[in-house]
Amino acid sequence: MNASQTDSILTGQTESHLSPVSESKARLHQAVVIPLENLRKKAHRAGFELEVVSGFRSFEAQVAIWNAKASGQRAVLDARGKVLDISQLSPRELVYSILHWSALPGASRHHWGTDLDVIDRLSVPPGYSVQLTEAEVRPGGMFGALHDWLDRHMHEEGFFRPYQRDMGGVQPERWHLSHSPTAQPLFKAHNPALLEAAIAGSALTLKDEILAELPEIFDRFFLRISDAPRV
Repeated sequence: MNASQTDSILTGQTESHLSPVSESKARLHQAVVIPLENLRKKAHRAGFELEVVSGFRSFEAQVAIWNAKASGQRAVLDARGKVLDISQLSPRELVYSILHWSALPGASRHHWGTDLDVIDRLSVPPGYSVQLTEAEVRPGGMFGALHDWLDRHMHEEGFFRPYQRDMGGVQPERWHLSHSPTAQPLFKAHNPALLEAAIAGSALTLKDEILAELPEIFDRFFLRISDAPRV
């Protein structure tokens, strides 16, 4: 893989590294498909139907999510998951509020296809719309048993939780898994200059405020992840 291709993967501007995931609309990095399938088989034997509800997400898809939140078309939540009145926030405050739950385009781990959001399909009641909330994944929650099982077994296939705990940036997301052997080289290759170039040429709302805050944003909302397993 050359440097140009790596840069495009890091910022979500290529799909050349992706493969489809069986029984899902999601796509993932080619190197993640087999480890995931192995994990799914183990989960099935344990009584779970592990399903990927979100895998690869392009730069443009992430821009659409961001702009919808910045314009009030989608809810912006505080650290506790409560809806904020964005009319009461300064542009800078709005940027950081969005970042608690939505990655900055160009800095999302979902761009790489190495990261995925998962549920136990067998535990979803008829007619229920999955929200990916803390209530669903905590012990005793709808998907709590699956995630308790993943805590014990996901490392066997190289997976970990980059947002396992609050580190002053992205809020904990127990549903979010990452394939360490594939993700960590990409994580180490990313840098603020590459991110700035991707953002500068985009139609991102609040772009000027984001670029002014980019060093802090990169530190808090990209670099601060839970410890990945050694590979």
